[in-house]
Amino acid sequence: MFRQTLIPFLALVLSLSPVAYGAPQEPGISAKAAIVIEASTGKVLYAKNADDRRYPASTTKMMTLIVALEHGNLDDIVTTSQNAANTEGSSLWLTAGEKLKMTEMLYGMMLLSGNDATVAIAEHISGSVDKFARLMTEKAHAIGAVNTHFTNSSGLPDPNHYTTASDLARIAAYGYKNPLFTQIISTKNIVIPWPGKDHDRDLYNENKLLWLYEGANGVKTGYTDAAGRCLVSGAKRDNIQLVAVVLDSDEMWEDSMRLLDYGFSQVKPQVMYNQGDILKTVRVMDGKTEYVPLATTGNIIVPVSEDDKEKFTTVIDVPARIEAPVTAGQKVGAVKAFYKNKEIASVDLVATESVERKSFFSFIWGSLWSFLTFLVKNFA
Repeated sequence: MFRQTLIPFLALVLSLSPVAYGAPQEPGISAKAAIVIEASTGKVLYAKNADDRRYPASTTKMMTLIVALEHGNLDDIVTTSQNAANTEGSSLWLTAGEKLKMTEMLYGMMLLSGNDATVAIAEHISGSVDKFARLMTEKAHAIGAVNTHFTNSSGLPDPNHYTTASDLARIAAYGYKNPLFTQIISTKNIVIPWPGKDHDRDLYNENKLLWLYEGANGVKTGYTDAAGRCLVSGAKRDNIQLVAVVLDSDEMWEDSMRLLDYGFSQVKPQVMYNQGDILKTVRVMDGKTEYVPLATTGNIIVPVSEDDKEKFTTVIDVPARIEAPVTAGQKVGAVKAFYKNKEIASVDLVATESVERKSFFSFIWGSLWSFLTFLVKNFA
């Protein structure tokens, strides 16, 4: 049976370092719609027409990547159909019958924005783009992007293919929970095969922020005449992951950097626990030592704004007792950080020392001693 200890953030704040915040001077943004959020909590730091329905263009491919990672097999060989090879717009220059690994298709889709790769992936996983797009829409709604509807895997214009800046930020924040999603979208350059050619494909990410902005680690560019210039960008500094979205922007790169700068001025890292902090002791049954201390295996750092310290809590989740033997480093429980009842971080709690099990003789002697102590206390 596990016991949970709830600790309000304000109970910890006296032991934490002071936080400095920037003045709330909002950025000037040319985009028709924009937003910047902190990814783990989802807190909105700035928004402009963020719930207006707009075309997403190739930022759609974020959801294509998420669905492919969750429904596809990364070791699969994906064969390009004639339909995929004929897909219009930005291209990986796939030819009918060409075979690439799923992971290679995913890199080509995200770095070079290959529409043909998205169709090949969709057909491989679902049999058709229409069926795959339904999976995309279902997943979007499941993670809270309820004002989004997809009809294709690429982002080519369609009256029924739409989203909002808020929804795209939610989708990106969800994606960052997957380490492979983060790895792919933050890759600047990769070489993948080009069957039938005397050289490989040397792919460079179209997202210039990866080179221009400190901490940039994603996500996806987009452009069509209907959507205008679009960018979902991400950056991580001091364990804080931000997501910014600009849709139909005249100054796509500049707008995105202004949003990220503003976001980092409004939220700061706050250490709740450091690696090695001893948070609890737990009773050891039948052990040579009666209790063992439990320590954190990593840091818990939370993104704090000036007005929301009280919205953070932590829960220490450990059993009331454990059985011997216990090995140093053995996982016993966890400490979790919450923002508005949403879990945003967790680290394991492990035993700091080993505890051997009592020998049979020690067990008998301990039981006898307890019995004699009981007699003395009650009948002496």
